[in-house]
Amino acid sequence: MAGAITRGVLFVHSAPRALCPHVEWAAGNALGARVSLDWTPQPAGPTFYRAELSWQAAPGTGARLASALRGWAHLRYEVTEEPSAGVDGSRWSHTPELGIFHAATDVHGNVVIPEDRIRAALEHAADPDRLRAELDLALGQAWDDELEPFRYAGAGAPVRWLHRVG
Repeated sequence: MAGAITRGVLFVHSAPRALCPHVEWAAGNALGARVSLDWTPQPAGPTFYRAELSWQAAPGTGARLASALRGWAHLRYEVTEEPSAGVDGSRWSHTPELGIFHAATDVHGNVVIPEDRIRAALEHAADPDRLRAELDLALGQAWDDELEPFRYAGAGAPVRWLHRVG
């Protein structure tokens, strides 16, 4: 494959059984390859299943994956895309209640907050609660809080690799 390549991971933290084949189809469509995930029960939600998929593809694939899955009821997921030449890394988090959150990330996976966002938050420096709320929003804290029990429950679960060819 010519051009830049990046890597990333799709973490499906919780999906109802009936949605699992649709997630595979949507992910495969975004990746341009057939996807078959190893679904395991999600201990944090007894009626849900979880799966992970590591992928390699062109930069921007993470955004296509996140968009393909966005807005589905009862679906919790995260997509990460590592930085590549001239392209920042990214993380997308989705929950049914909060919708989707996107943040740029550095080479270590840390969220990078743009300076204008920090300046906007600092406009509320006289109100510590509001300042905290603005910074929490910029960091995606509400998404992290909701997803953390599902992340923890997935520790040690199988991961499938998908290498894009041709």
